[in-house]
Amino acid sequence: MWAAIALLMITVTTHAIADNPPDEGMWLPLLLDRLNYVDMQKMGLHLTAEELYNINHSSLKDAIVGLSANGGGQGFFCTAEVVSDQGLIFTNHHCGFNAVQSHSTTEHDYLTNGFWAMNKNDELPNERMCASFLIRVENVTDSVVPLLSDTLKEADRLMKIRSIGNKIKKKAEEDGKYDAVVQSFYSGNEFYLFVYKTYRDVRLVGAPPSSIGKFGGDTDNWMWPRHTGDFTIFRIYADSTGKPAKYSKGNVPLKPAYHLPISLKGIKKDDFAMIWGYPARTSRYLTSYGIEFNLAVQYPTIIDIYGKNLEIMKERMEVDKAVKIAYAANYAGIANTWKNYIGQSKMLKRNHVEEKKKELENAFIAWYSKDPARQKKYGHVLDDLKQGYAALIKVAVPMYYSNMGAAGLDIVQVAGRASAIDEAYEKKDKDALARAVEAYKSTLPGLFKDKDQAIEKKKLAEILKLYFKNVPEAEQPAIFAEITREFGTDYTAYADNVYATSIFASAEKLNKFLAKPNRKTLEKDPAWLLSKSVNETAAKYSNAMTNLRNTVSAGNRMFVAGLREMDPDKKYYPDANSTMRMSYGKVLDYYPADAVHYDYITTLKGVMQKEDPDNEEFIVEKKLKDLYQQKDYGRYGENGNMIVCFLTTNDITGGNSGSPVINGDGQLIGLAFDGNWEAMSGDIAFEPDLQRTINVDIRYVLFIIDKFAGATNLVNELTLIK
Repeated sequence: MWAAIALLMITVTTHAIADNPPDEGMWLPLLLDRLNYVDMQKMGLHLTAEELYNINHSSLKDAIVGLSANGGGQGFFCTAEVVSDQGLIFTNHHCGFNAVQSHSTTEHDYLTNGFWAMNKNDELPNERMCASFLIRVENVTDSVVPLLSDTLKEADRLMKIRSIGNKIKKKAEEDGKYDAVVQSFYSGNEFYLFVYKTYRDVRLVGAPPSSIGKFGGDTDNWMWPRHTGDFTIFRIYADSTGKPAKYSKGNVPLKPAYHLPISLKGIKKDDFAMIWGYPARTSRYLTSYGIEFNLAVQYPTIIDIYGKNLEIMKERMEVDKAVKIAYAANYAGIANTWKNYIGQSKMLKRNHVEEKKKELENAFIAWYSKDPARQKKYGHVLDDLKQGYAALIKVAVPMYYSNMGAAGLDIVQVAGRASAIDEAYEKKDKDALARAVEAYKSTLPGLFKDKDQAIEKKKLAEILKLYFKNVPEAEQPAIFAEITREFGTDYTAYADNVYATSIFASAEKLNKFLAKPNRKTLEKDPAWLLSKSVNETAAKYSNAMTNLRNTVSAGNRMFVAGLREMDPDKKYYPDANSTMRMSYGKVLDYYPADAVHYDYITTLKGVMQKEDPDNEEFIVEKKLKDLYQQKDYGRYGENGNMIVCFLTTNDITGGNSGSPVINGDGQLIGLAFDGNWEAMSGDIAFEPDLQRTINVDIRYVLFIIDKFAGATNLVNELTLIK
């Protein structure tokens, strides 16, 4: 019996630690020459390693842009790429959606009609939008790890890492010349310094109508075949000396260190393709216990909360154009995550990811069990993780409902901003009160912008109803007892009362209060009482979650360290963490199910086949239909067809949206914008037979700019390779 188990363990170990499929991995550019370059050459790369990544001379990495809301070298929400010597950048339509929405009105509805700047004077500034270029990456592990004691508790360890990292960061920033960040890799076993130059004047240049840029909408999201022209165009501006500067009319287009040439040659099956960008987050080293937590608690809870929000927004957006414009970006972002979690829930099960993780864990056990020293070092790790996740399951639901549910409600957030006023009253500090009131006044212009009271009132009622239903009474905020006493379970009546009587329900009421603040008014205000109670509960469960996640974090660090020790010759790539990565693969079709085959391209013919004038997700512009009927594709067509999208085997995730797809000659062939439904489990486990990246063909992008929009001024900036 024991011999049979041992033989099984050896078999499992051999299988579990096999090297990665050739397409798997989001690799650090710093390590390409050592880890990946030879394999990339074999697959079709014709550039040298120095032409890809070089910190002393211009290289391909200098054309890759991280887009963020506030700069600082982190929190990149999307990727873009420089495509001209005048600072022009391409990214996805959904990455620029918020910017387009912010400039849209019922009179100038750029979301519906598109926007094209026919000269630079027409380009539109975007407050807070930042574009960052990576200057260099440096391994600073030896400056961090030796200073961390093995006896440190996880929270103290994290504080120590932050302190050390801040010193390294401060030195690298050179008194504000650069942004820098020290990032953890391999679950806290290694550390790297990233240094960026960030530009804060990024202007909207062009965007197709949503009927092109968002064709297929939520229905087609994450699905293949896809027919979406998912692109937006911006331009980066600098001061007259080329340095980063805030928006100014005197700023000039950036002269970049490098810009990508664009291929008109097209793609074919098995062509080499690499993708550069800023993938946000993967969990490839997640254990089976983490998957159990996701499926049992995290995903279903967030799906319920987000689904209810979407239902309420959509109801109003369908009958009011102004509301539709105001909520468009918020709706799109929530819908994307909501459908992603539905897909992950389904595909984690279908692709048997938990079982595969258990195989690896069994291999890990078999490995450390062979040596007493390894047994002592790693024998407790999986048990610690099991217990940690079991504890997380107990607090996760009240945490999500308090933080993502109730605390996310608009009126709760608006009322919560009065906490400094309340504290000043508590301390009887008149100066502090005056400062708090003025600080609150300064936020007023943005508090009620793009808000519809009918939506927000219904959200208040429906989210609290969900909260009451799905969270045990003992774990609910105390305010629920008060609501029940006065309104029973009629949360609609409660919401009506809050919006009828609260000083936080409108700008007019709030302005009146701030002109003559009164503590009694604040203390009896229903929105303030709700906010105070909800936020106290949110803080309680957030702290509990943080402490438990620290326990899990410590276990994950040891688990990853053990895996790398178990098979030191394997090339281990780190999880994505919003730092620059490169993945490589090829153009390829796939078979998603028995007797089903998906080609690797889609064409404009498919757009026409999907047209449904009664469904806003599938409306086709008349001009696009005319161009199709006339086969007027110019130099962008191929054998009488207009290719729209194509598939590659590249490994990407969120944050890679807008990333350049580049051929073996270093030329832009497309923009990555999505993954496929059958591999929605891919953030946790790469699926080599199923996992595909969905890309918009660069020739379709150029066709829309040139033939559809007539913006030849933009095409003339580009370096086109025939």
